[in-house]
Amino acid sequence: MSVDGLFDTEDNSAEANITPKNPLKLGERKKLSCSIDRLTMKLLFALLISTAWTFTGAQYYYQGLMDYLENRLLAIEDRMQLWHEQSHRYHTEMKDFKKLTAEAMDGLKNHHSMLFKDLEGAAARVDRVEQEMDYVETQMSPRACTNRADKVVEQEAWELKESRGEEEEEEEWEELQSTVSDCVEIISGIRSVKIMKRVGSPKGMWTRDPRSSKVYIFNGTSGDTIYQFKSVLDFSRSLGVTGSRSIRLPSEWTGPGSAVYNGYLYYIKQEAEADMQVVKYDLLSGSVTETAMFPVEGRATVYNLNPETVADLAADDGGLWLLYAPSDSEPTISLAKMDAATLDIEQIWDTRCPRENAEAAFVACGTVYVVYNTRLASRSRVQCVFDVNDMVLSEEAPLIYFPRRYGAHASLKYNPEEKQLYGWDDGYQIIYRLTMKRKLLA
Repeated sequence: MSVDGLFDTEDNSAEANITPKNPLKLGERKKLSCSIDRLTMKLLFALLISTAWTFTGAQYYYQGLMDYLENRLLAIEDRMQLWHEQSHRYHTEMKDFKKLTAEAMDGLKNHHSMLFKDLEGAAARVDRVEQEMDYVETQMSPRACTNRADKVVEQEAWELKESRGEEEEEEEWEELQSTVSDCVEIISGIRSVKIMKRVGSPKGMWTRDPRSSKVYIFNGTSGDTIYQFKSVLDFSRSLGVTGSRSIRLPSEWTGPGSAVYNGYLYYIKQEAEADMQVVKYDLLSGSVTETAMFPVEGRATVYNLNPETVADLAADDGGLWLLYAPSDSEPTISLAKMDAATLDIEQIWDTRCPRENAEAAFVACGTVYVVYNTRLASRSRVQCVFDVNDMVLSEEAPLIYFPRRYGAHASLKYNPEEKQLYGWDDGYQIIYRLTMKRKLLA
């Protein structure tokens, strides 16, 4: 055998050994491998295309977002520019307004100064006119005392028989006159005014017992409770009615016309369809000691400007008095002298003082002083004076003007020990200190 033949035989043997036993499976593997390669290439290609597309879309999205943000920033810049321009304009307008306001305030200050000077001048002129009016009115005698025969209304116990002669009648009158009041002073003016405080309702009453230092407060126009203070100083220092002694009465008092005298409270009681009663109440024992009926027609009020006052009790050096109106048709005020112990009526007078435009009255030294005002409250004045002893001449009857206050008097109570008036004016408690002089005929 030749060498070539040998090698050929070896090659064929190698090929025979290498050749697979199943040639079909090898082809399928090659096909599968090729399919996998092609699929891989397609996936890679698709992935590249998808990635490129995604990057392209993201680029467009971010570009759009940037464009939107840029547009918004530009809009905000425009808005800020507009705000800046408006702020500048408002600032300018505010400066102009401030300047105009300052000029207007300067003008108002100048006008205020001029107006204040004008008001001061007007006040000075008004004061001068009031002084002149006071002088003129003092030269004009008010309706004070009338003839004795016209003003005395005698009770049965005091009636004089017609058969008596003029001389006996004069002696009887002189005896009666000497027993009414021994006081010989008359009020000449108001020396000073002291406003204590403001407590309670616009209408009410306060007074002091002439025989002690205790002060009593009657708040309102009716009620069953009064307040007692130890002194005027305690009342002025208290907050409202705190610190006072509350006294509950067995019946309601009607109107600010009560009186406190020598430890007793005298007050008016008037119920519907019943006669007026005067009640005497012991402040120490807390009991009613006396009650007296006082026949008054209807519900007549003594003062036209204070219809709540159905009657007004007063106490002075001579004792207890009652101011009242016999009937609603009676145009004048009547006066009754009462026994402070028994509440008996001792004597009655017609004062000839009109009820019209009367706001209050008080009795001092046996002389009635009626205070008048107007519907629209102005300066109160004593315009009618009546003396039970007929010792006040027309030319000496005082025409007293009260100082300017807040409204109108709801009540005035005279204290003979202090020579003072206790007034209630629109809820304010006021003390008027009086000056006295001797009656000409005393």
